Amino acid sequence: MLTHPEIDPVAIAIGPVAVHWYGLTYLLAFALFVLLGRARLRHAPYNQRADGREWLRADIEDILFLGVLGVILGGRIGYCLFYKPAYYLANPLEVFAVWQGGMSFHGGLLGVLVAMVWFAKTRKVRFFTVMDLIAPCVPTGLAAGRLGNFINGELWGRVADPSLPWGMVFRGAGELPRHPSQLYQLLLEGLLLFVILWVFARRPRRTGEVSALFLMGYGVLRFIAEYFREPDAHLGLLNLGLSMGQWLCVPMVLGGVILMRWARR
Repeated sequence: MLTHPEIDPVAIAIGPVAVHWYGLTYLLAFALFVLLGRARLRHAPYNQRADGREWLRADIEDILFLGVLGVILGGRIGYCLFYKPAYYLANPLEVFAVWQGGMSFHGGLLGVLVAMVWFAKTRKVRFFTVMDLIAPCVPTGLAAGRLGNFINGELWGRVADPSLPWGMVFRGAGELPRHPSQLYQLLLEGLLLFVILWVFARRPRRTGEVSALFLMGYGVLRFIAEYFREPDAHLGLLNLGLSMGQWLCVPMVLGGVILMRWARR
Protein backbone atom coordinates (compact mmCIF):
# COMPACT_ATOMS: atom_id res chain seq x y z
CA MET A 1 0.00 0.00 0.00
CA LEU A 2 1.34 3.41 -0.98
CA THR A 3 0.61 6.89 0.31
CA HIS A 4 0.00 9.75 -2.07
CA PRO A 5 3.05 12.04 -1.86
CA GLU A 6 2.39 15.41 -0.29
CA ILE A 7 3.29 17.60 -3.24
CA ASP A 8 3.11 21.34 -2.76
CA PRO A 9 0.54 22.58 -5.31
CA VAL A 10 2.79 25.61 -5.90
CA ALA A 11 5.60 24.63 -8.23
CA ILE A 12 7.41 27.98 -8.35
CA ALA A 13 7.04 30.97 -6.04
CA ILE A 14 8.81 34.26 -6.68
CA GLY A 15 7.70 36.83 -4.16
CA PRO A 16 3.92 37.26 -4.43
CA VAL A 17 3.83 35.37 -7.74
CA ALA A 18 3.00 31.67 -7.44
CA VAL A 19 2.91 29.20 -10.32
CA HIS A 20 0.90 26.05 -9.59
CA TRP A 21 1.65 22.60 -10.93
CA TYR A 22 -1.83 22.49 -12.42
CA GLY A 23 -1.08 25.61 -14.43
CA LEU A 24 2.16 24.06 -15.67
CA THR A 25 0.32 20.95 -16.83
CA TYR A 26 -2.02 23.18 -18.85
CA LEU A 27 0.98 24.91 -20.42
CA LEU A 28 2.43 21.49 -21.22
CA ALA A 29 -0.87 20.49 -22.84
CA PHE A 30 -0.89 23.64 -25.01
CA ALA A 31 2.76 23.19 -26.03
CA LEU A 32 2.21 19.56 -27.00
CA PHE A 33 -0.85 20.51 -29.03
CA VAL A 34 1.14 23.07 -31.04
CA LEU A 35 4.05 20.68 -31.64
CA LEU A 36 1.82 17.78 -32.64
CA GLY A 37 -0.43 20.02 -34.73
CA ARG A 38 2.54 21.25 -36.72
CA ALA A 39 3.65 17.65 -37.18
CA ARG A 40 0.15 16.79 -38.44
CA LEU A 41 0.61 19.35 -41.21
CA ARG A 42 3.16 16.95 -42.69
CA HIS A 43 0.51 14.22 -42.97
CA ALA A 44 -1.90 13.85 -45.87
CA PRO A 45 -4.03 15.70 -46.81
CA TYR A 46 -2.70 18.68 -44.84
CA ASN A 47 0.73 18.55 -46.51
CA GLN A 48 -0.95 19.63 -49.73
CA ARG A 49 -3.93 21.75 -50.64
CA ALA A 50 -6.85 20.49 -48.58
CA ASP A 51 -10.31 21.95 -48.99
CA GLY A 52 -8.89 24.33 -51.56
CA ARG A 53 -6.40 26.06 -49.23
CA GLU A 54 -2.88 25.77 -47.89
CA TRP A 55 -2.69 24.77 -44.23
CA LEU A 56 -0.26 26.93 -42.26
CA ARG A 57 1.33 26.83 -38.81
CA ALA A 58 -0.70 29.90 -37.92
CA ASP A 59 -3.85 27.79 -38.35
CA ILE A 60 -2.72 25.56 -35.47
CA GLU A 61 -2.26 28.56 -33.19
CA ASP A 62 -5.68 29.95 -34.11
CA ILE A 63 -7.29 26.56 -33.50
CA LEU A 64 -5.57 26.33 -30.11
CA PHE A 65 -6.84 29.76 -29.07
CA LEU A 66 -10.42 28.94 -30.05
CA GLY A 67 -10.14 25.47 -28.54
CA VAL A 68 -9.05 26.87 -25.18
CA LEU A 69 -12.07 29.18 -25.15
CA GLY A 70 -14.31 26.24 -26.01
CA VAL A 71 -12.80 24.07 -23.27
CA ILE A 72 -13.18 26.72 -20.58
CA LEU A 73 -16.69 27.87 -21.45
CA GLY A 74 -18.03 24.48 -22.48
CA GLY A 75 -16.35 22.66 -19.61
CA ARG A 76 -17.84 24.99 -17.03
CA ILE A 77 -21.31 25.15 -18.54
CA GLY A 78 -21.29 21.39 -19.07
CA TYR A 79 -20.39 20.76 -15.43
CA CYS A 80 -23.22 22.99 -14.25
CA LEU A 81 -25.76 21.30 -16.54
CA PHE A 82 -24.62 17.68 -16.25
CA TYR A 83 -23.55 17.41 -12.63
CA LYS A 84 -25.32 20.08 -10.52
CA PRO A 85 -28.20 21.55 -12.54
CA ALA A 86 -30.49 22.12 -9.54
CA TYR A 87 -27.80 23.86 -7.51
CA TYR A 88 -26.76 26.26 -10.27
CA LEU A 89 -30.37 26.92 -11.24
CA ALA A 90 -30.93 28.08 -7.66
CA ASN A 91 -27.59 29.94 -7.55
CA PRO A 92 -27.01 31.19 -11.13
CA LEU A 93 -24.19 33.58 -10.21
CA GLU A 94 -22.17 30.61 -8.93
CA VAL A 95 -21.73 29.55 -12.56
CA PHE A 96 -19.05 32.23 -12.84
CA ALA A 97 -17.18 31.08 -9.72
CA VAL A 98 -14.70 29.00 -11.73
CA TRP A 99 -12.06 29.32 -8.98
CA GLN A 100 -14.19 26.97 -6.89
CA GLY A 101 -13.57 24.19 -9.40
CA GLY A 102 -15.98 22.17 -11.50
CA MET A 103 -15.22 21.33 -15.14
CA SER A 104 -16.63 18.63 -17.40
CA PHE A 105 -14.69 16.98 -20.21
CA HIS A 106 -17.85 16.25 -22.15
CA GLY A 107 -18.97 19.86 -21.81
CA GLY A 108 -15.52 21.00 -22.90
CA LEU A 109 -15.78 18.73 -25.93
CA LEU A 110 -19.07 20.34 -26.93
CA GLY A 111 -17.46 23.76 -26.48
CA VAL A 112 -14.59 22.77 -28.75
CA LEU A 113 -17.02 21.48 -31.38
CA VAL A 114 -18.80 24.85 -31.41
CA ALA A 115 -15.45 26.66 -31.66
CA MET A 116 -14.33 24.47 -34.56
CA VAL A 117 -17.64 25.03 -36.37
CA TRP A 118 -16.89 28.74 -36.20
CA PHE A 119 -13.29 28.20 -37.39
CA ALA A 120 -14.40 26.02 -40.30
CA LYS A 121 -17.09 28.48 -41.34
CA THR A 122 -14.82 31.53 -41.25
CA ARG A 123 -11.99 29.72 -43.09
CA LYS A 124 -14.36 28.08 -45.59
CA VAL A 125 -13.21 24.53 -44.89
CA ARG A 126 -15.12 21.39 -44.00
CA PHE A 127 -15.78 20.91 -40.32
CA PHE A 128 -14.54 17.31 -40.23
CA THR A 129 -11.38 18.27 -42.10
CA VAL A 130 -10.57 20.47 -39.10
CA MET A 131 -11.59 17.85 -36.55
CA ASP A 132 -9.54 15.14 -38.26
CA LEU A 133 -6.54 17.46 -38.09
CA ILE A 134 -6.70 18.07 -34.35
CA ALA A 135 -8.11 14.78 -33.01
CA PRO A 136 -4.71 13.01 -32.64
CA CYS A 137 -3.29 16.09 -30.89
CA VAL A 138 -5.83 16.10 -28.05
CA PRO A 139 -5.01 12.97 -25.95
CA THR A 140 -1.60 14.21 -24.78
CA GLY A 141 -3.32 17.30 -23.38
CA LEU A 142 -5.77 15.05 -21.56
CA ALA A 143 -2.82 13.10 -20.15
CA ALA A 144 -1.24 16.33 -18.89
CA GLY A 145 -4.51 17.26 -17.19
CA ARG A 146 -4.72 13.89 -15.43
CA LEU A 147 -1.15 14.34 -14.25
CA GLY A 148 -2.25 17.62 -12.68
CA ASN A 149 -5.15 15.81 -10.97
CA PHE A 150 -2.71 13.27 -9.52
CA ILE A 151 -0.28 15.93 -8.28
CA ASN A 152 -3.18 17.73 -6.58
CA GLY A 153 -4.43 14.47 -5.06
CA GLU A 154 -7.93 14.98 -6.47
CA LEU A 155 -10.42 12.84 -8.42
CA TRP A 156 -9.07 9.73 -6.71
CA GLY A 157 -10.24 6.21 -7.43
CA ARG A 158 -12.53 3.77 -5.70
CA VAL A 159 -11.44 1.69 -2.73
CA ALA A 160 -9.03 -1.02 -3.87
CA ASP A 161 -8.21 -4.47 -2.57
CA PRO A 162 -5.60 -4.07 0.20
CA SER A 163 -3.37 -6.53 -1.69
CA LEU A 164 -3.15 -4.25 -4.73
CA PRO A 165 0.56 -3.30 -4.87
CA TRP A 166 -0.12 0.21 -6.17
CA GLY A 167 -3.18 0.90 -4.02
CA MET A 168 -2.76 4.41 -2.64
CA VAL A 169 -4.07 6.32 0.36
CA PHE A 170 -5.12 9.85 -0.60
CA ARG A 171 -5.44 12.72 1.85
CA GLY A 172 -9.09 13.46 2.54
CA ALA A 173 -10.24 10.09 1.20
CA GLY A 174 -9.99 8.03 4.38
CA GLU A 175 -7.44 5.44 5.43
CA LEU A 176 -8.26 2.74 2.88
CA PRO A 177 -6.12 2.27 -0.24
CA ARG A 178 -7.66 3.44 -3.49
CA HIS A 179 -7.00 3.04 -7.17
CA PRO A 180 -4.85 5.91 -8.53
CA SER A 181 -7.45 6.35 -11.25
CA GLN A 182 -5.89 9.62 -12.41
CA LEU A 183 -2.90 7.57 -13.63
CA TYR A 184 -5.18 4.97 -15.21
CA GLN A 185 -6.86 7.74 -17.19
CA LEU A 186 -3.49 9.27 -18.07
CA LEU A 187 -2.41 5.95 -19.57
CA LEU A 188 -5.71 5.01 -21.23
CA GLU A 189 -7.38 8.21 -22.47
CA GLY A 190 -4.04 9.96 -22.78
CA LEU A 191 -1.10 7.93 -24.00
CA LEU A 192 -2.84 4.82 -25.39
CA LEU A 193 -5.45 6.84 -27.26
CA PHE A 194 -2.71 9.12 -28.62
CA VAL A 195 -0.75 6.17 -30.03
CA ILE A 196 -3.87 4.64 -31.60
CA LEU A 197 -4.97 7.90 -33.25
CA TRP A 198 -1.50 8.97 -34.35
CA VAL A 199 -0.76 5.65 -36.06
CA PHE A 200 -4.22 5.56 -37.64
CA ALA A 201 -4.02 9.16 -38.91
CA ARG A 202 -0.57 8.85 -40.49
CA ARG A 203 -2.13 7.15 -43.52
CA PRO A 204 -4.68 8.92 -45.74
CA ARG A 205 -8.20 8.42 -44.35
CA ARG A 206 -11.67 9.35 -45.49
CA THR A 207 -12.92 12.62 -44.08
CA GLY A 208 -14.43 12.00 -40.64
CA GLU A 209 -12.75 8.67 -39.92
CA VAL A 210 -10.11 10.06 -37.54
CA SER A 211 -12.74 12.05 -35.66
CA ALA A 212 -14.94 8.97 -35.41
CA LEU A 213 -12.09 6.90 -33.99
CA PHE A 214 -11.44 9.59 -31.38
CA LEU A 215 -15.06 9.54 -30.24
CA MET A 216 -15.17 5.76 -30.03
CA GLY A 217 -11.71 5.40 -28.51
CA TYR A 218 -12.16 8.02 -25.82
CA GLY A 219 -15.68 6.86 -25.02
CA VAL A 220 -14.63 3.22 -24.54
CA LEU A 221 -11.43 3.96 -22.60
CA ARG A 222 -13.10 6.52 -20.33
CA PHE A 223 -15.98 4.10 -19.75
CA ILE A 224 -13.47 1.47 -18.57
CA ALA A 225 -11.52 3.92 -16.40
CA GLU A 226 -14.71 5.05 -14.67
CA TYR A 227 -15.03 1.61 -13.06
CA PHE A 228 -11.96 2.52 -10.98
CA ARG A 229 -12.77 6.20 -10.35
CA GLU A 230 -14.78 7.34 -7.34
CA PRO A 231 -18.12 8.70 -8.59
CA ASP A 232 -19.13 12.23 -7.68
CA ALA A 233 -20.26 12.27 -4.05
CA HIS A 234 -23.48 14.19 -4.76
CA LEU A 235 -24.45 11.84 -7.61
CA GLY A 236 -23.07 8.42 -6.74
CA LEU A 237 -23.85 5.64 -9.19
CA LEU A 238 -26.85 6.10 -11.45
CA ASN A 239 -29.01 3.63 -13.39
CA LEU A 240 -27.47 0.21 -14.06
CA GLY A 241 -24.76 1.02 -11.55
CA LEU A 242 -23.00 3.38 -13.96
CA SER A 243 -21.47 6.75 -13.15
CA MET A 244 -22.41 10.02 -14.83
CA GLY A 245 -19.10 9.90 -16.71
CA GLN A 246 -20.00 6.49 -18.14
CA TRP A 247 -23.46 7.60 -19.21
CA LEU A 248 -21.96 10.61 -20.97
CA CYS A 249 -19.58 8.28 -22.83
CA VAL A 250 -22.44 6.25 -24.33
CA PRO A 251 -23.55 8.93 -26.85
CA MET A 252 -19.88 9.55 -27.69
CA VAL A 253 -19.35 5.93 -28.70
CA LEU A 254 -22.65 5.76 -30.60
CA GLY A 255 -21.86 9.04 -32.36
CA GLY A 256 -18.43 7.69 -33.31
CA VAL A 257 -19.93 4.52 -34.78
CA ILE A 258 -22.47 6.50 -36.81
CA LEU A 259 -19.79 8.93 -38.00
CA MET A 260 -17.46 6.10 -39.04
CA ARG A 261 -20.22 4.45 -41.07
CA TRP A 262 -21.10 7.79 -42.66
CA ALA A 263 -17.44 8.46 -43.53
CA ARG A 264 -16.95 5.07 -45.13
CA ARG A 265 -20.14 5.32 -47.17
